[in-house]
Amino acid sequence: MPEPTRFASLRSILVVYAVACGLAWLVMGAFPAGSVPGLATGLLASVAVTYAASLYLRNGSVFDPWWSVLPPVAALQLVEAWTPLTVACVLVVFVWAVRLTLNWAVGWPGLHHEDWRYLRMYEQAPVPRWLTLLVGVQLIPALFVTLGCLPLVPALTRGDALGPLGVLAAALGLFAAGLELAADEQRRAFAAAKPGALMDVGLWTWCRHPNYLGEILFWVSLWLFGLAAAPGDAWWTALGPIAMVALFAFASIPMMETRNAERRPGWAEYVARTPRLIPRRPARS
Repeated sequence: MPEPTRFASLRSILVVYAVACGLAWLVMGAFPAGSVPGLATGLLASVAVTYAASLYLRNGSVFDPWWSVLPPVAALQLVEAWTPLTVACVLVVFVWAVRLTLNWAVGWPGLHHEDWRYLRMYEQAPVPRWLTLLVGVQLIPALFVTLGCLPLVPALTRGDALGPLGVLAAALGLFAAGLELAADEQRRAFAAAKPGALMDVGLWTWCRHPNYLGEILFWVSLWLFGLAAAPGDAWWTALGPIAMVALFAFASIPMMETRNAERRPGWAEYVARTPRLIPRRPARS
């Protein structure tokens, strides 16, 4: 059987996510408005669609767009009234989601390709591939995104005036999306000019993972939106950004650094002069 073309692959993904988003919307709508169980159940229910599609298409990367496609669906379902705060919050979520989804679409080769991290997990996990695909590739990341979305509940169901904290949240969220855009475009241009070389220019001289830093800052901005809406009792939604920091610090970044150490000449010297995540002005040469 010939490999699917990139267009055919994107068409398949579009169908999968139309179904996944529709299911998430229906499930969330079956719960009381602004329900945390509704948010969690709706998001996690959509994983049933992406998992079934991953098995059918034999590719775990079917799940990749879930990260940026489902949160805006959840945000729209949660909005109870369009106020300055809820408009700002939804705008930030959509700017981030569109940017990240387009970045995935531009760089994704198609269904003949599967993310190297998933392939490594299949090889190293002491359980069958189908179980690794379900738990490691899909459920655990989906759980972290669900935790990250918790601040949307107070932000979009109780948000009213923007206020200073809401302005800070919006500014931070837009800055985070811009930082990710700049980092990813710099990396894309560098990879095209110097395939296989160590990325150590631009934002990547300030820290080793500026794209991940931008991602973390986005989830922090959602927490600030939650606090702006309910300053007295939304503190618990800090679980969202804390979970995201843990995911990147203890899973995503270590996996990427191990791979870079194996494949990029000069990685040890780059690590010695460049901080991991917290930016620092690069020393003048």
